[in-house]
Amino acid sequence: MVEFKVVVNDTKNGKSHQIQVSGHHANSLIGKKIGDEVDGIFISLPGYKLQITGGTDKDGFAMKSDLPGMVRRKLLLSNGKSFHAIENGMRKKKSIRGNTIGQEIVQINMKVTKHSSKPIDQLLKTHEKTEEKKEEKTEEKPKEKV
Repeated sequence: MVEFKVVVNDTKNGKSHQIQVSGHHANSLIGKKIGDEVDGIFISLPGYKLQITGGTDKDGFAMKSDLPGMVRRKLLLSNGKSFHAIENGMRKKKSIRGNTIGQEIVQINMKVTKHSSKPIDQLLKTHEKTEEKKEEKTEEKPKEKV
C-alpha cells in the first residue's frame, strides 16, 4: 500500500505542516503532476485547495517540473533544482525524478492556494485525536486462543 509524507506550506503564516497520508487518499494522489491543484480532503484538510510544488522519491532524488512521467533520468544540468553551478558554464549529470507522482515517491510538497475558515493547526489536532482513538481500539481487542 502506498504511503506519502505530505509537507503543506501555509502561505498565510509561513508555517509548514507534515502529514502522513495512506490508503485510498494516497492512491488518489497517484498520477497527479507538479502544478496540479488538489482538494484538501485527500490530506485531511477539508475546505482547502492545495497545489503540488514538488517532492522526492525513496532514494532522495527530487522531482522536476519539466521532466514528464514518473521515471528517474540522468540529465545534464547547468542550473536549477538539485544543481547549483560553482563556475560559469559548469554542467553536471544528475539523477532527477519526473513530474508525475508514482508509487516510488515518498514526500510530496504542497502549498495552500485557497484557505478554509478553520486554521490548519486546529484541523490537524482533531485528525491526530481520531487516529489515536483508532490505534487504542485495535490494541484493546483481545487475541483469541486457538
